[in-house]
Amino acid sequence: MSSAFHGFPAGPPAPPSGRGSLLVPLYVHPVVDPSAWRALEDAAPGLYGAVLNAADGPGERPDPVYAAAAARLRRAGVRLLGYVDTDYADRPTHAVYRDLRRHRAWYATDGVFFDRVASGARQVAYYRWLARTARLCGARTVVFNPGVHPDPGYARIADLLVTFEGSWDDYQHLTVPHWTAGHPAARFCHLVHGVPDGLAVRAGRMAAVRGAGVHCAVPGVPPNPWQSVPVPAGGAV
Repeated sequence: MSSAFHGFPAGPPAPPSGRGSLLVPLYVHPVVDPSAWRALEDAAPGLYGAVLNAADGPGERPDPVYAAAAARLRRAGVRLLGYVDTDYADRPTHAVYRDLRRHRAWYATDGVFFDRVASGARQVAYYRWLARTARLCGARTVVFNPGVHPDPGYARIADLLVTFEGSWDDYQHLTVPHWTAGHPAARFCHLVHGVPDGLAVRAGRMAAVRGAGVHCAVPGVPPNPWQSVPVPAGGAV
């Protein structure tokens, strides 16, 4: 890992500023589905935040259409989180740093959504560096997405930890480790795809029972289930 920022204190995680409980990864371009982006604007009071993913990250150059859509979300009061791949701690830190700076400069993101996060104790130091660097770049919210319950050390670094990302069928069998009870529910998130019609609200209630104060439930399926907004975000509860 780079030592460029070793002289700066990491500081405690910032408290979440979002008003709602929905974290929406919307991985579709505004030109392809403008109605989904408008639905997020309308649902702003119920959102924890929206994950911006222009091209598996910020891309190689600014996208003016994407920037305009992001600006409308920001004006509506939506917290914007830039998507950054970490390749399970194998991605070079200079590449991660580049993405952080691009998201901030091109799309005025408020925070970062680190994806493909490792879950073992051995990689905690790598993610501690990423979280500290992100905050030095202006991120007020740091989200880690291992998609499973990781080593407890990750919960002491991130503002929000995605401890489940998977299908509705798999979600029925999720077990929650005891260590999560030592943290507020607002620190955990469950992302569920393939949710049958009419069961999105039930998915949210299941997340709350399992100690996750933030969630997202969509009907989409792989390879990219995150192309639509969740039912509550669209206004139908």
